[in-house]
Amino acid sequence: MTVSGHLASRLLLVCAGLLAACALYLAEPTLLQTLRNSLFDQYQRWQPRAEPAETKVLLVDIDESSLARLGQWPWPRNLMAQLLDRLREAGAAVVVFDVLFAEPDRSSPAQLRNRLPSELAAQLKGLPDHDQLFADALERQPSVLGFAATRAASQTAPLSRFAVRMRADAGTPRFPAYAGTASALPELENAAKGSGAMTFQPDSDGVVRRVPLMIRSDGQLLPSLAAEAIRVYLKQNLYRIDANEHGDIIQVHIGPESLPTSRSGELWVHYREDMSTQSLPAWQVLQGRPDARLQDAIVLVGSSAQGLQDLRFSPLGRMIPGVQVHAQAIEQALYGKPLQRPYWATPLEALTLLLAALLLCGLTLTTGALTGALACAALLAVLNLGAWWAYSRHGLLFDPLSPSLGLALSYLGASIARHRASERQQRWVRAAFSRYISPNLVEHLVRHPAQLRLGGERRHCSFVFTDLTGSTALMDEQSPERLVSMLNEYLEGIIQIAFRHEGTLERIMGDGLAILFSAPLVQTDHQTRALACALEIRQFTRQHAANQQAAGVPLGCTRIGVHSGEAVVGNFGGSTLFDYRALGDAVNIAARLEGLNRYLGTDLCVSEAIRAANPNVPMRTIGDVVLKGKQQPIRLYEPCEMDIDNAYDAAYALLAAEHPNAVEAFSALHAQRPDDALISYQLQRLLNGQRGERIVMTEK
Repeated sequence: MTVSGHLASRLLLVCAGLLAACALYLAEPTLLQTLRNSLFDQYQRWQPRAEPAETKVLLVDIDESSLARLGQWPWPRNLMAQLLDRLREAGAAVVVFDVLFAEPDRSSPAQLRNRLPSELAAQLKGLPDHDQLFADALERQPSVLGFAATRAASQTAPLSRFAVRMRADAGTPRFPAYAGTASALPELENAAKGSGAMTFQPDSDGVVRRVPLMIRSDGQLLPSLAAEAIRVYLKQNLYRIDANEHGDIIQVHIGPESLPTSRSGELWVHYREDMSTQSLPAWQVLQGRPDARLQDAIVLVGSSAQGLQDLRFSPLGRMIPGVQVHAQAIEQALYGKPLQRPYWATPLEALTLLLAALLLCGLTLTTGALTGALACAALLAVLNLGAWWAYSRHGLLFDPLSPSLGLALSYLGASIARHRASERQQRWVRAAFSRYISPNLVEHLVRHPAQLRLGGERRHCSFVFTDLTGSTALMDEQSPERLVSMLNEYLEGIIQIAFRHEGTLERIMGDGLAILFSAPLVQTDHQTRALACALEIRQFTRQHAANQQAAGVPLGCTRIGVHSGEAVVGNFGGSTLFDYRALGDAVNIAARLEGLNRYLGTDLCVSEAIRAANPNVPMRTIGDVVLKGKQQPIRLYEPCEMDIDNAYDAAYALLAAEHPNAVEAFSALHAQRPDDALISYQLQRLLNGQRGERIVMTEK
């Protein structure tokens, strides 16, 4: 593949990964939603909603002190009527009950008469009904009652005192859906100005971050408690809903107020850190203590008592009464800066992720890891600072965390792609370089580049030397083109054999080669590898010579010498040339053994060290050879082409014992095998008067 092809494949791989990341992001799995919500919570902790300069939202708290003074909950409805009258007298504009009055007051005289004997019931007949007293108070004071949304089919439904208007092309709005509702008593419902759902939908971690403005129940749209409080306070009777053709909700309009929502019609609540100054204990209100703040106020009645179990987790990291969630939403809608996550936020974040990741991947692939890392850090900083600026200045919730994770993953993917490209280039260099030196040496140098420096180490190694006979005459007889082609084929075959046995090509000397084992990597079986390599080279060169001779090229035989011993291995090429090789007496002996073949008539000669490491390979003993310039003999062998040569071994035993019958034995063998060069050599020695195993060489 060309360089441009590799680049195109990397870009396609990166783009495929980016598209998959964007698709996953648009799907919004639970993990991403949890991370996003945690970040939005942190934003609110850093910068909660400021206390408005003027607010008309107050709370009447049925707190622990009120329960201690006035008795446990539920309070009699005549007491609730008194509370409502006190708020009316103080000038409250709207009273909103975060309490469900679904059952008759059991302490009411009308209810007690049904459970008392007739004599006592008659005495209670003239007393007023508590539920009716409360209904009368609701008639006198504009109020909003709460109802509960349920998963079961509804038994009672709240009254509709409003109209809903939507665009003609809008789809079915995606408000939270419930099977039914549980509302207040009919006489209370009829007396109140409105009723709204008290139900929240906390996220999976239990935190209430959004309040629905409307819900869907039994095929109809019903407002939430906060929405009804705003509607009654503004004296409106119409809700206008902006939704697109898919049912995604953009805004809910209540009179002059336009409330931006999530796609499912939920209002993101921007929490204040503390609303305790706007909370009045219920017992103080019942005592008629004047409070000017109640004039024209929206008053929410609820409980902070732990026993009533109406406590919720807020993004600020603490538990607050459920009524305060409604109060926060109402106050934000009327007097604060709206907090919103626009319906187009997710597509914008996905597009930002895609463009930023493409830029980052392009930089990483074309420049380098450091530039890519700096670009990644800069993009992450821009994403996170931009999201914080949008929140703190404009109340917009954009998620920088999920795109940041996607960007980091994109950088990781691009870095891996670049690393793979670098590895591919290294493999190409390794493959090209391996045509000149051994693959195992290339691999070793790639992993240990420090060994490119000058120097060496002592190592016990094995060596195979080869040489082609008659090559000088070939140069005169053959054309250069044919000679080069033949030699390339010859050398290529031997080199491939050496590499198969994991040998290191130390050097090429014309038509001869030097092959090294156990360097640069240690091979505990280097003697076995060297002999196996030499045997395969002998088989290959014989077949190659026969093929060339059949083609009219008088190619000679290949002589091979194998020896094992200590040598110094390393880079001896100087500071400007890498030349990995072995030096030492063992190397010289191996080279001498290769040359010794022309005197012995053999084509493969191995030393005693090789023979000792390969006891199962059949060999014929040549003798104890004293090389020229040496004092000590070295025992040499010729690996057999048959399993065992008993006849030669018997004749050699006579030669070693200097027995007179040795000449007769080798003469008989020569008559049987006139082409066996080693037998001819041993016979000629005997005929020349040489006795015993010791062979002294006078030439190299």
